[in-house]
Amino acid sequence: MAKYSTPDIRNIALIGHADSGKTTLADAMLKVAGVIPRLGSIDEGTMVADFDEEEHERQHSVYSAVVRVPWKGKKIHVIDTPGYPDFIGEVTTSLAAADAAVLCVSCATGIGVNTRRTWDLACSYGMPRAVLLTKLDSESGGYAEVLADVQSTFGKNCVPLMTPSDPGPNVSGVANLLQAEGDGREALIETIAESDDALMEKYLEDQELTGDEITSAFLRAMAAGSVVPVLCCSAAAEVGVAELLDVIAEYFPAPSTRLNLAAHQPGEAEEAADVPPADGLFSAFVFKILTDPFVGKIAFFRVASGQTDASSFIIVRGNKRVRVNALLQPQGKEQEAADVLVAGDIGTVAKIEDITLGDTVVAEGNAIEFAPFPLPTPMVSLAVFPKSRGDEGRISTALQKLVEEDPAFRFDRDRQTKELVVRGMSSLHLDIVLSRLKRRHNVEVEARVPKIAYLETITTGAEGHYRHKKQTGGRGQFGEVYMRLEPNERGAGLEFLDEIVGGAIPKNFLPAIEKGIRDTMEKGVIAGYEVVDAKARIYDGSFHSVDSDEASFKIAGSRAFADAVMRAKPVLLEPIVKFEVSIPTRFMGDVTGDLSGRRGRISDTGVVGDLQVIGGEVPLAEILTYSTELRSMTGGEGSYTIEFSRYDVVPSSLQQTIVGRAQAAKEEKK
Repeated sequence: MAKYSTPDIRNIALIGHADSGKTTLADAMLKVAGVIPRLGSIDEGTMVADFDEEEHERQHSVYSAVVRVPWKGKKIHVIDTPGYPDFIGEVTTSLAAADAAVLCVSCATGIGVNTRRTWDLACSYGMPRAVLLTKLDSESGGYAEVLADVQSTFGKNCVPLMTPSDPGPNVSGVANLLQAEGDGREALIETIAESDDALMEKYLEDQELTGDEITSAFLRAMAAGSVVPVLCCSAAAEVGVAELLDVIAEYFPAPSTRLNLAAHQPGEAEEAADVPPADGLFSAFVFKILTDPFVGKIAFFRVASGQTDASSFIIVRGNKRVRVNALLQPQGKEQEAADVLVAGDIGTVAKIEDITLGDTVVAEGNAIEFAPFPLPTPMVSLAVFPKSRGDEGRISTALQKLVEEDPAFRFDRDRQTKELVVRGMSSLHLDIVLSRLKRRHNVEVEARVPKIAYLETITTGAEGHYRHKKQTGGRGQFGEVYMRLEPNERGAGLEFLDEIVGGAIPKNFLPAIEKGIRDTMEKGVIAGYEVVDAKARIYDGSFHSVDSDEASFKIAGSRAFADAVMRAKPVLLEPIVKFEVSIPTRFMGDVTGDLSGRRGRISDTGVVGDLQVIGGEVPLAEILTYSTELRSMTGGEGSYTIEFSRYDVVPSSLQQTIVGRAQAAKEEKK
C-alpha cells in the first residue's frame, strides 16, 4: 500500500522572477524537513534543485526540478521553476503538474518582469495562488514597500496570512495570522468573510466567527482565487520556512485536475470534458522529459487518477503497451524507487523511448486523454550548420532529443532557404540549447541569422517563348514552347492551362512542360526565391517527330516560363507578421518610434494591467533580432509575440538591394 493517500499530497510550483530565492527555498524546505543535512550553495553548485552543468556555470536555474518534502504526515512536491522569461516553457509545463502556484517576490528587489508574466500564466490555469515575500533579512528591509506593490499590482485580495516579527537583517520569526493575533489579522478575517455571504452577514453583525468557520471559508476562497494569501520567509536564514510548510500542509489544496488539462474521451468536445475521478482507473500526463547520459530518457508524470505500481502495464499514446520495470520518484537529480503512486503523485519512468512531453499515460482499458499544454511560441530563430562534416547526419537526431526535453525549443528545415533553423524564446535560450548540443551530444555548430523566405511573383501579363534545339551527332533534342503568363490569385499557386490547337505540341509532352515550369518556380527567376501564383497558358509550339522528347519540352517549358516572368514585371514578396508588444508605459514612445522605423504598422494600442500593449504588423526581415533590441530598450521589461500574417510586396528600393545581393551570391558560388 502507498504510504501517502491522495488527501495527504500537496503539489506546489515556485514561480517568479530570477533571483527571488526559489531554489534556495526548495533547499531550505528539505533542510528544515530533515531530508538534507545542510543548505546547498549556488556558488558551489550544490543546490538539490539546480543540478545541470549549465545551471552551475551560469548560477541560475535553467530547467524545472522536483523535490519531495515530507512534513507532518503530508508529502509536498515542490517544483522549482526558472526565473528568466527565456525559460517560460518550463514554467508552463510545471504549472500543469501543480495544484497551487507560489509567486516568489524578493524583499530586496521587488516585482520583476517575470513576476507579472508567471502570475498571469498561473491565472490562465485558473489555479489557487499565493504570494511569498522572500529574503526578509534583506538589508533594505523592503517588506512593507514590496507588500504594497504586490497589492497594487495583483489586487487588494492579496492579504498577509503570515507576518514577520521585524523585517530586515534582524528578522527572527513570523506569525500565522489565522492562528495568532497580530497586525493584519482583522484585514485577513474581513477579506475571508467577504468571500462568503453568510459569513459576511455574521461578521457585519459583530458576531464572533469560529476558527472552523474562518478556516473553511479561507480554503474555499483560496481555491476560487478570491483570496490570495501573502506569506513570508527568509530561506537562507531558515526563518519562516517551517511555518510556511505548516501553511502549505494545512491550507493548500489537495490534488485536483484543472479544466484546461481536463481529460476527454476521443471525439468529444473539450468543453464537455469530465475530470477523471481520483479513485478511477490509472491516468497521468507527462509534463517533463529529462535525458540522463547514463540512464537515458526519464519521463516525469503527474498522476491524475487511480494508482499504479512497479509491476503494471501502461498504455502510451493510445496504443503502445509498456511494462513499467521501475517506478521512481524524483528528488532533484536523483530518482528513488517507489512501490505505488496514487492520484496526485509525481513520478518518473526511465528507459521508455516512445514517450514524449504531453503524452497521456493510462492503465489498460482507460480511454482518457489529456488536452495538450498551452506551450509558448518560440520568437527567435537561428540558422545552424555543423562545423564538422561528420556531424551532418547526427545533428537532426541530437536536436530532436533536445526538443523532447525543452517545451519552448523547435527546429525545422526551411523548404525554401534549405537552412536548418532552430527556434527558441530568446538569444540566451538558444545559446544554452546549442551549448547543451555540444556538451551532451558532441555536435558543434555555427549559427547565423536565418535567411528570409522571400517569394517571387508577377504583376502583369506577358508572353514567353523558348526554342530548344540541340544536335550532338546522333539523335538530337528539340522542343519549342509559346506561353502566355498572367497573375493568379494570392495563394492560388500555379494554374497550368492547355490552349494548344491543331496539334502543335502533342498532348503527351504537356506534363513535361508543366514539370519544367514547376522546377523553375521552385528555383526562382529574379533572385532565387520560389515563384508563386501564376496562370501559364501554353498556346503554341512545335516538335520534331524524331528529336522531340520529354526532356526537350521540360527544358523548353522551363526557359519559356523564365522568359515570361522577366517580361511580367516581377516583384518580391516578403513575409509579414502580426506583433503584440507589452511594455511599461514609460517606454511607449521609444518602442512605437522603433517599430515605425522597422516599417511596422501599428493598428491598435491598449492597456492590460499596468502594461501598454501595442499591436500591428511588421515585415519579418525587420524583426529577426527584436528580442535582444526590445530587451535593451526596456531594460528587460518588454515582451512580444509574433505570428505569420501574410506575404506582401517588397518596396522597390529594397527589392533592388535583395536581388543584387542574391545575384552577387550566385556569382560568388560559381
